[in-house]
Amino acid sequence: MNLLPRRSLLAIAAVVDIAYHARPAPIAAKALSARHSLPPRHLETLLQVLVRSGILKGVRGPRGGYELARERRRITVADIVRAASSSPAGGHEDGDEGGEPSALVRDVVVPAIDRASEIFLEKLQEITVDDLCRAAQNGRVFGEAAPTLDFNI
Repeated sequence: MNLLPRRSLLAIAAVVDIAYHARPAPIAAKALSARHSLPPRHLETLLQVLVRSGILKGVRGPRGGYELARERRRITVADIVRAASSSPAGGHEDGDEGGEPSALVRDVVVPAIDRASEIFLEKLQEITVDDLCRAAQNGRVFGEAAPTLDFNI
């Protein structure tokens, strides 16, 4: 059972993909959308959220795209999940209709789920983008030799 919304999974995949492929040039949203079979417009809004969160850096120009804003060992899965779920577009994926919740939901269920979510995020804090890149490399999920650099100053 996967507890993460699809938007968070996509954000994690995008950041790992960029970490894996962003050398020597940034990765265009179009390339990412092709690799993950997504419409570019849908992915672009998510990438902008990750830029505003300091996880990715947008590079303008004809050869522009996205690259990591910091070392991949310093970006955790929890950072990405928090960024993806903090955006306005991420707030309604769970079927929230925006109505007033009942007292049971508001006072009992939501606090219990919030406590469990914090524990889950603490575990995600232990997983870095570097860990996922190494797993991708070992599993040969991209089918090629891994790049050797992940961050440029």
